[in-house]
Amino acid sequence: MMVWVVCILVFQVNFAACQLLALLAAFWFRHYLSPTKVSTVIRHVVVTILGIYFVIFCFGWYSLHVFIEIFLCYCIMTLAKIKNIHKYSFVAALAYLTLCQISRVYIFSYKLLSTDFSGPLMIITQKITSLAFQLHDGMGRKEEDLTKEQSRVAVRVRPTFLQYCSYHLNFLSILAGPTSNYKDYIAFIEGSHINMKLLEINWKKKGYRTLPDPSPLRAVVQKVAITVVCALLFLSISKKFPISYVSDENFVREASFFSRISYLIISINAVRPKYYFAWTLADAINNAAGYGFNGIDENGNFRWDLISNLNIWNIETATSFKMCLDNWNIQTLFWLKSICYDRLSNYRIPLTLMLSAVWHGVYPGYYFTFITAIPVTMAARTVRRNFRHYFLSSKTKKVAYDIATWATTQLVISYTAAPFLLLAVGPTIRFYKEVELGITRIHVEIDPTSVDDITKGEQESYIGVIYKICYSLL
Repeated sequence: MMVWVVCILVFQVNFAACQLLALLAAFWFRHYLSPTKVSTVIRHVVVTILGIYFVIFCFGWYSLHVFIEIFLCYCIMTLAKIKNIHKYSFVAALAYLTLCQISRVYIFSYKLLSTDFSGPLMIITQKITSLAFQLHDGMGRKEEDLTKEQSRVAVRVRPTFLQYCSYHLNFLSILAGPTSNYKDYIAFIEGSHINMKLLEINWKKKGYRTLPDPSPLRAVVQKVAITVVCALLFLSISKKFPISYVSDENFVREASFFSRISYLIISINAVRPKYYFAWTLADAINNAAGYGFNGIDENGNFRWDLISNLNIWNIETATSFKMCLDNWNIQTLFWLKSICYDRLSNYRIPLTLMLSAVWHGVYPGYYFTFITAIPVTMAARTVRRNFRHYFLSSKTKKVAYDIATWATTQLVISYTAAPFLLLAVGPTIRFYKEVELGITRIHVEIDPTSVDDITKGEQESYIGVIYKICYSLL
């Protein structure tokens, strides 16, 4: 056990060190290797070499999996017919990722977390599949059959090997993402991304006589400050409120139901700063290199949120399950929407959530979370559609509604996300069982006759838990 703990700490230190080094390298890259000073080939080569170095430094021999997946899917992109390129790339990338996840979890009995190489593979899988679908849209479909967004990101020419490697292996996103569209990335390397964004708006009305050259320094400083705060919060809080306690037999036996629910919410919130830290730092790294410019806002300020992966304020103040999801892991949501949700005509939500579960890995807890999210999402939509308009007649009612829905959202998110962090089947089932028993007791105390409406089989089943959660929300 001590050896694993030490290995995990070493990996975390290596990851943090590489990301901090990447931040410094990003400033250097923007200043000394700008498109006006060097060719695009040099920019491609430098970001690729640095990315390869970082991934080898962090993962050692396990980094071979990254290179194998990229080479395999490049061969598919080169050899496959354009009408099938998206299908073959999707199956190959997701299958390879899943095989690596299976070996990491089951063959090594959950003990390979000290060298968790799945992170880069997950990011690369997103990029491989996104590019394949964009190539299929750009070269294999008629323009009138594409949506506006599909037309915007469609790729009309197959990338060269250098461009392909640069897109997937660049040091800006190889360790923690975020993923981004191929066309946006190439525009950044070629130096046309800022002009593209400025030309999308009437920049003269913003008070500029010539095209400005926006500096990312302010955005980077703000994001680095956020990462420092998040790191301190995570290091000081997460160890005091481990999520494993929610299924611990002693804790469950001694604590009251409301104490356990309160602890659940606190422990879930204690984990969030870890993700805030990783994704905000990754965003800062890209911005420092000059990537991520997204135009000018209504106040005339430069926006550097093109590839931002989260909006912390909107997450923490979310008054609905959907609002929280829409601001969490944003680039992954865009990926799921572009390659799955928008291309389906039936069962969009269930199939998109299942793809998300498969992409995340093979831990059973992931599947419990995403299966739970299906009825929760539908219940939340029903509540909002049927009841929200009653509270819009006055400001007081609206505030009361927002407070109530915020508190409910925190509870629902905590309940839904718990299996995602518990990972294994045993702790997850114990957690569901205790929550079910607690809700049943409360339900009976409020309405003793309601217990007759729920069969014994339902009380003992996972579906019964979901039923009672949704019933209590409605």
